[in-house]
Amino acid sequence: MDATALTGGFADTPVDAARAFRAAMNAMARPGRIESLSGASASAPMSPAAATLLLTLADPETPLYLAPSHDTPGLRDWLTFHTNAPLVGAKDAEFALGTWDALMPLDAYRIGTAEYPDRSATLIVECDALDNAGATLTGPGIQTTERLSLPEVAAFQANRMLFPLGLDFYFTAGDRIAALPRTTKVEAG
Repeated sequence: MDATALTGGFADTPVDAARAFRAAMNAMARPGRIESLSGASASAPMSPAAATLLLTLADPETPLYLAPSHDTPGLRDWLTFHTNAPLVGAKDAEFALGTWDALMPLDAYRIGTAEYPDRSATLIVECDALDNAGATLTGPGIQTTERLSLPEVAAFQANRMLFPLGLDFYFTAGDRIAALPRTTKVEAG
């Protein structure tokens, strides 16, 4: 194991994890709203926001898929040391991490079942930038509309049609995070 895998965790775990959990939940409860999320750092190409999110939500009982863009020995070692989350294939993942293109195809992930719609995957999409521009979002948690720079629109429109099944998404760039639950209506901006 590379020595850098031993670094980059929370400085004050209870406080940092609580802050990160609140930011992650706020982002999911208010789709399109960009939150600041930092406190952890992993080796490239994982952003501080994605590292902090996984340090907060992943544990030994949280299967994680690393898309080819993020499946590096350094990230595997870091995640194993800090979360001990089992690394699995896309079809078995509760969380998946990677760039939009590397996470494709979306039908590789669990979307839940009629009895258990919550047994679906959450994808953490690493972006070059994250801005309140682009696609228009409406739905639960949004007072009127929000805008978010999404990698495309059609995939999120198709995902919403699966409700109550479907995928949920976090988008990360640097220390920024936003979320898009399956309940959100997405239209081209």
